[in-house]
Amino acid sequence: MPLQVRSVPADAPEVDALLDAYLDEREATFPSAQGSYSRKRTPAVEFTAPDGVFVVAYEVDDDGSRPVGCGGLRRIPAHPGDGGERDDAWFEVKHVYVAPAGRGRGVGTAVMDALEHAARDLGATSVVLDTNDSLVAAGAMYRSRGYRRVAAFNDNPNATAWYRLPVR
Repeated sequence: MPLQVRSVPADAPEVDALLDAYLDEREATFPSAQGSYSRKRTPAVEFTAPDGVFVVAYEVDDDGSRPVGCGGLRRIPAHPGDGGERDDAWFEVKHVYVAPAGRGRGVGTAVMDALEHAARDLGATSVVLDTNDSLVAAGAMYRSRGYRRVAAFNDNPNATAWYRLPVR
C-alpha cells in the first residue's frame, strides 16, 4: 500500500489520536525498573516553522488515507561540549510513533526521512533525539541512520539514551 508523509499542524485530530496511542503504549510497556512513565506531550506550537514541523505518515488506497505514523521536530539550544558548537542549530526529533498496523513496512524510516529533510531545510546543523534503551528497534534504526550516542542534552525522565546526527 502506498505511503505518503505530509506536514500537518501538530494539533490536528489525527496527531492527537496517534499521540494518545503512543503515550498509552509507552506507559503500558515502560520498564518497571525505571519507575513510572512520565506522560508528557511537547506543546504543538513548538512544531511550527521556522522552529519546527510535525509530520504524519498515511497509508493511501482507493478508499482514502489512514494515519499510521508520526513524528515532530523542534529547535532547541545547542550544547557546546556535547559535540555541538555555540553557533550550531540543533533540532530535536520528538514523538516518533508507528501504529501497530504500520510496523515493519518502512513507516518509521519514511517519517525520519521527512524529519531529517525538514531539519536541513530549516537550517539545522544537527538532529538530536532521546529514546529509551527498551525500544530496541528504534535505537537500531537511529544508529543505522548514522546517529551516535552522546551525553544527555535534556532531563527527560523517560530517556536512557541520547543521540546526535550532524547534518551539515
